[in-house]
Amino acid sequence: MREGEEELIERIRPLMKRRKGYSEKKMFGGVCFMINGNMCVGPWKGALIVRLDKEGHEDTQSEPHVKPMDITGKVMKGWALVEPAGIESVEELKAWVERAVKFARSLPAKPN
Repeated sequence: MREGEEELIERIRPLMKRRKGYSEKKMFGGVCFMINGNMCVGPWKGALIVRLDKEGHEDTQSEPHVKPMDITGKVMKGWALVEPAGIESVEELKAWVERAVKFARSLPAKPN
């Protein structure tokens, strides 16, 4: 687990665990939180990775504390990396999780 991730996982888990279709999967050397088998949110080096609609990618990227998700050398549209400053409060973290859950629920369910 990368530095700063365990604490963030412990902040995300209570916001996710009672949701219908919730699961966790080890991915990319960390944990990914899933809804109905679709990737939703996860920690990355102290930041929060969120999956959102590709259509709103440019708008999301212009929000405070948001950077493109580029962990492979290529920007992944439909994903955003929210810096720690953008998820300091419970309310900020919860708002990002809610947005990602809403999007994940709009996708066809995948078998676990």
